Formats: sequence, structure tokens, C-alpha cells
Amino acid sequence: MSDEFSYNERYGIRRRRGWVAPAIFFAITGTTWLIWTGLHHSNPPIRYSLISYSITSEQEISLRYSVVRQDKDASIVCVLIARDFDKNVVGQINDEIGPGLASFERTTAVKSRGPAVNADVISCRLK
Repeated sequence: MSDEFSYNERYGIRRRRGWVAPAIFFAITGTTWLIWTGLHHSNPPIRYSLISYSITSEQEISLRYSVVRQDKDASIVCVLIARDFDKNVVGQINDEIGPGLASFERTTAVKSRGPAVNADVISCRLK
């Protein structure tokens, strides 16, 4: 009587491993999607960054920013804003940039309706 008693053997209950195939499928699909998403979003068609800003007068602030675009023949529009001390938008312009260099720096003045204390590049998009 060296055999141990087992209810699973007695009643024919087998261990189920039905979760393995769906787990492998979702792991492969999820990993593929994660790699694609990382590569797709790490190379946008337009990159922009604020370099500096300076207050030129009580009604104007000057922004210096850089733009890198993949297609140098594409026209783009960048939205520039000026904010006051309470972070309210007091000035906004759409800076249109025609075809030209793929990578460049630009300085643009933004008129404001009140004293601006900072400025930012909100977005750049294809025109």
C-alpha cells in the first residue's frame, strides 16, 4: 500500500492548463503593441522646444524656440502664448512657418493685453 490516495485520480479530475495559450497570445500581442507604440511616438513629425523668452515691453514678450521637422517641405503652424502672473493667457498668436530648413531656431514677438511674465510654445502642427 505504498500508493497514496488521490481524489483527482479516483474521480478523473485532470489539471487544466487552458490559460497557457491565451496568456502566450496576449503576451506576444502586448509586447508587439508596446514596441510599436514606443517607436511610433518617439519619432513625431514635428518636435519643438522653448529655448528662452524675454519681456521686451509691458505689452510684448519675445520667444526663442527651436523646431525640428521630418519633412522640410511641409508648412507648419506653431501656437505661441504669453501668460500673466496668475497664469492667465494674455496673448496668443499662430506663427506660420513655410517650407525651408528641417531644423531651425526662431524668435517671435507675442503682443499681450497686459503685463506678461512668461511665454510658451503650446503646439506645432502641419498646416
